Amino acid sequence: MLLATALFDVLLLADWNTRVVVIGTSMLGVAAGVVGSFLVLRKRALLGDTVSHAMLPGVVGAFLIMQAFGGGGKNFGGLLLGAALAGVLAAWAVPVLRRATGLKDDAIMGVVLGGGFGLGIAMLGVAQAVPGGNQAGLESFIYGRTASMVQSDAIGIGATAAVTLVIAILLAKEFRLLCFDEAFGRALGRREGWLDLGLMLLAVTVTVVGLQAVGLILVIALLITPAAAARFWTDEFLRMIAIAGALGAVACWIGASISALAPDLPAGSIIVLTLSFLFGISMLIGTRRGAIKRLLQRRDLRRRTGQQHLLRAAAESIEARDADGWALKDLMPLRSWSGGQLRSLHRRAVRRGDVVRSEGCYAFTPTGRAAANRVVRNHRLWELFLIRYADIAPSHVDRDADLVEHVLGESLVSELEAMLGDGCGGLRSPHAVGTHHDA
Repeated sequence: MLLATALFDVLLLADWNTRVVVIGTSMLGVAAGVVGSFLVLRKRALLGDTVSHAMLPGVVGAFLIMQAFGGGGKNFGGLLLGAALAGVLAAWAVPVLRRATGLKDDAIMGVVLGGGFGLGIAMLGVAQAVPGGNQAGLESFIYGRTASMVQSDAIGIGATAAVTLVIAILLAKEFRLLCFDEAFGRALGRREGWLDLGLMLLAVTVTVVGLQAVGLILVIALLITPAAAARFWTDEFLRMIAIAGALGAVACWIGASISALAPDLPAGSIIVLTLSFLFGISMLIGTRRGAIKRLLQRRDLRRRTGQQHLLRAAAESIEARDADGWALKDLMPLRSWSGGQLRSLHRRAVRRGDVVRSEGCYAFTPTGRAAANRVVRNHRLWELFLIRYADIAPSHVDRDADLVEHVLGESLVSELEAMLGDGCGGLRSPHAVGTHHDA
């Protein structure tokens, strides 16, 4: 009964502190999803990981400085300031080192990530030896401390995330140019360097405020996983950003709610596990790139291709034999079909109404004849195109034409049709047509 009451209170956000923490953390999830979308599209997914790991020496350095000057070293604002400065320095180092060394971004970010985190671990060992260092709570920046957030922390996180979100939305048009067409952006007078710096600063801001919720090790998941999951649902820019923000908010809401019910469970881990679950669901059933959708598309493509091959083989068999119909044995030599495959193709053709069967033989229906003529026409146009313009030998062109989609323009189609002349469907096989090449 008590558990049900507690669950009911959490779901309805009845407790004021729970309400503030859940709303503040959810705002962080929205901002992380939006900013992370720009990073993914910009191919800078590793930047969040680089910045977050490089923040550790900033946090420990701020603690040591405050400890040295008698500040106790536990001022949370001072620790966040140290993290922010280290994050900005790491983000700034990436383009500087890229220009200086000529290495690619992923290599540079790997160097900065490893070097920053290694320095932070070494400094953390020094900090633990300082009086009071073991009680400084520095490990909370590594693993997060959502469960111990108070109202002021949550309000600060929510407000910072909201400001970051507004800035990202206001600059969405510019970031879109940066992600998809830098050259066009430069032609319009957009400063690529400043936009890149602005995107990095937004990533640093989200990472800094995310430290308290999920910690510096897991904050990369909060930035990248919602955007990566959103790519399975859409190719449209604004829709992807909206979906990523919604996924980030849902994961943070679930993580903060579970943390309120079970304070011993690390909320950061629950948030990341929720994001991973949402990513897995998106990967499976996403309407744009989901695995099930892609499997169905491949199946449909195989069936459509097989049906077209059957129609063309039957039409060419009839043309060669000057007959009205065909049997299975007439088509077997034309392609590498097994008996089972050929019978299955014929059954589907009968169900589609393209073919009729009578006494073991098959013939086209009027709609099947029209469809077969179109398939033969398109294939022979491709053959002629490859022979004439791609300089492929007529003895090898049949297989190449099978692998190419029909994308000929109308004017070229008319020219090729005139060259092919009359035959099956008004077109003769280019193997029988003169293939003189213009000099």
